[in-house]
Amino acid sequence: MSAATRGGASDGASGGATGGAAPPKARPGSLRALEGLQPALGHRFQRIDLLAEALTHPSAAGPARPDNQRLEFLGDRVLGLVIAEVLMEALPGEAEGRLAPRLNALVRRETLAEVANELGLGAHLVLGRSENTSGGRRKKAILADATEALIAALYLDGGLEAARAFVTRHWAHRITATQEAPIDAKTRLQEWAQARGLPPPDYSLVARRGPDHAPDFTVAVTLSDGTTDEGLASTKKAAEQMAAEAMLSRLEPGVEAKSEPRSEPRREPGSEPGETGA
Repeated sequence: MSAATRGGASDGASGGATGGAAPPKARPGSLRALEGLQPALGHRFQRIDLLAEALTHPSAAGPARPDNQRLEFLGDRVLGLVIAEVLMEALPGEAEGRLAPRLNALVRRETLAEVANELGLGAHLVLGRSENTSGGRRKKAILADATEALIAALYLDGGLEAARAFVTRHWAHRITATQEAPIDAKTRLQEWAQARGLPPPDYSLVARRGPDHAPDFTVAVTLSDGTTDEGLASTKKAAEQMAAEAMLSRLEPGVEAKSEPRSEPRREPGSEPGETGA
């Protein structure tokens, strides 16, 4: 379906990130609260139910209230597409191997949670009682998932242009800040081994758990002397990076990989559960 046939309208917001929405005076998820959030998003929804769904955590879902997991799945891909497109336009001469680390840094969980906080999204989430009382509105994972779901809602309501406008607005300064391509943890660990005349580290799958739509992979990295460490993430590639970061922290205390902080990157655009890394 094309953007033209999806309908919807984006309010003119371009340039730097907009201010966050004021905390809702109405109950989160109510029509009044949803109306109050839309100016901060730069988009007025034709299908307000999409926005409500994007803000609904699984702990609050029910027969008449779908949660945001399906939208999160779509939003992950839309975000990756838009960021990849923007990076290619901004860095026309850059090789794929130097674009990929930039993309990973821009779509990781922490970045998504930062955007959610800038928008004041936590106050608008619909949470179950236990999640609400345990600080769910401040949890990075919940905020990141809601941001991805929001991007999908914008895409479904206003087409790719609405999603692109939102992403470029809230990621613009972050894209500008990635002047140097970060060195991913696997590359740095391999350079560490090569500098000492050692063979490359070996990566092996230890376990796969969880449902098919949201699996967790545990990967072990082993050095030639038998030293082993593990990483857990939602794709094999990400788990390998996590394992490498854990190993680097052991080998070089106080020094982390020169990429993003030690946390799981978001799934790479187009990757599917079970995808293996190089």
